[in-house]
Amino acid sequence: MRLENFLALTQATLLNEPCIYSFENIVFEAIKVKRGDLFFAFDYDDIALAVANGAYGIVFEKTTEIIDPEIAWIRVDSLDVALKKLLRFKMIEKEVVAYECNEIVLKLSMQVTTETNFLPLRGDLRSLFRSLWEIQDRSIVLFCPALTDSKIFATVKTVPKRPFAPIEIMEQTLFETSFIYDNIFYERQLISPFFISYLEELLHFFKTAKISYKLKKFTPIEHFEAVFTNKKLEVKNFGTSDKVLIFEPNVTLIDSQILFLERHASWAKIIFIVPSHAEQERSENIFSYKNERDILNILKENSFHFALIAGVDKSILNKPLSRQTQLIMDF
Repeated sequence: MRLENFLALTQATLLNEPCIYSFENIVFEAIKVKRGDLFFAFDYDDIALAVANGAYGIVFEKTTEIIDPEIAWIRVDSLDVALKKLLRFKMIEKEVVAYECNEIVLKLSMQVTTETNFLPLRGDLRSLFRSLWEIQDRSIVLFCPALTDSKIFATVKTVPKRPFAPIEIMEQTLFETSFIYDNIFYERQLISPFFISYLEELLHFFKTAKISYKLKKFTPIEHFEAVFTNKKLEVKNFGTSDKVLIFEPNVTLIDSQILFLERHASWAKIIFIVPSHAEQERSENIFSYKNERDILNILKENSFHFALIAGVDKSILNKPLSRQTQLIMDF
């Protein structure tokens, strides 16, 4: 990229008169800088190393010492904003088509094998930049506005609504589903029936956007995630205990998940644990918490088959999960 183009795209300020006019690559880690690169100084302590490794330019926010006047020293108001402006230009240049969806559809898409011209986006801005900067021309990207700033894209489309009941469920448990879609049978997929409507939406999008895909074995997506434990809350293999903790970090999904559990596990004793600030109608099986200690105390003091825990993930158990195997649990 030419220096003059970078300055124009980012509205940055060049603080000196360098001897260079262009850059090879944009780099964020000083140790990876090579001769000709432009270094974004997210860590000011790494500037000297980047210069020593051959950086042709340094982009920074706060005042810093110009230790090599022959390279470009570029000040911006915000490194993140500068990256977003560069990406927006690149997306226009490469004619990338962007679709927005909800968080569940996005995470399911990341477990499907697709063509190389389709890219689901998730991660921090720097990881997104690495993925998008060299993307194929006229690629299709899928993102969640709650996780990725839509301003990166000049035009954003919405994933089309799914058709009526295109997935035929053949067998289901609370956490596993066998189904038929497009005349293909997918047996014992580790995906809860709760997510089937989201999967329908994703597969319909693939069809309408003409994206070739192949479903593989699903793995937990950090939502409605089941962890089997004993009375001491020690983690057990999947299906080997009658006490299950179900973690849902996204509080907005709790109402629908409560209805799902009440409908499909009416035989079981279920408790629901929600943040104290959540707007949730209180009942005898709904408990509120202020911190993680409250959650653990509620779990220890109450008997249950299933405990749906909102606003946190399984890391509150403070130990790695053992390898889990699948088990059919009919209901």
